[in-house]
Amino acid sequence: MKNLAIKLSVLTFTILITACKTEAPETIENDASTVENPYFGYNTPGLTPEIFVPKTDTSKDWQLGREDSLNMEEFYFTYSGNNPFEPAVVVYKQGGNYYKTNKYTFRHRGSKNSNILYSRHNYIERTASGWSKIKSLGSMFDREDWGIMVLSVSDKGTMVFDDYKSNDVIRMSRIIDGKREAPKLLGKEINSGKWTAHPFISPDESFLIWGSEREGGYGASDNYISFKQEDDSWGPAVNMGNKINTELVENGAFLTPDGKYLLFSRSEEKVKEDGSIYWESTKYWVDAKIIDELRPKL
Repeated sequence: MKNLAIKLSVLTFTILITACKTEAPETIENDASTVENPYFGYNTPGLTPEIFVPKTDTSKDWQLGREDSLNMEEFYFTYSGNNPFEPAVVVYKQGGNYYKTNKYTFRHRGSKNSNILYSRHNYIERTASGWSKIKSLGSMFDREDWGIMVLSVSDKGTMVFDDYKSNDVIRMSRIIDGKREAPKLLGKEINSGKWTAHPFISPDESFLIWGSEREGGYGASDNYISFKQEDDSWGPAVNMGNKINTELVENGAFLTPDGKYLLFSRSEEKVKEDGSIYWESTKYWVDAKIIDELRPKL
């Protein structure tokens, strides 16, 4: 009975997104860096952020992966559309002893190692037949007392992640002498203010971006950046300025895989006619050269 309910749930969802049939078990996500399709044909922004409006974003952009060996307790959809804000892979996994489905979003975050994608304390690997099952990063990260929302990984394997269960802090874990160190809290340069979350470490580890509400900011959460110092420490937090930040909530910044454009979200609290509250989020992108304007001059 349980398996039947799961199958019906999967079938219903698959019909809703009209992704029942694919030409192959695994799809290849669009690569915005290819000459044939640079940035999906969009006019790229300059140093003033522009709203990103997908040209198309339909159910046809999502395709069911590994149909030939579909496991009804865990299955995934891959994205093949033209919106860089969309996750590369979405995994649905049965959880608990009742009919509850957990959703995990996996995104491309850096310029290398695109065959491994991360989501919170989990990861998946690309195989010859499709993406693997969800794997845990292990007890060092998978802890009941930590609430990881965003995990970012550099080309060197350094992991930076937030934790909403510990009063909104950001931790870092490096690989030293071939071994992963236990995650450590970053200093007050990063862990100050309120709502400190959504970190992004650059692929070369030269800077770190995150969202936080701080004294002297523009109102709600702003995007801040810290640059790596010569002694390998993190420099002071720099507000990314009024081109990026407003009185609304800005966060969730990350670079396109080639590092040329910065993407982020701007959110506003709205009230429905019945008095209930919801959040409306708008996606923006801007030339990553804006980061150089914030970098301390030597």
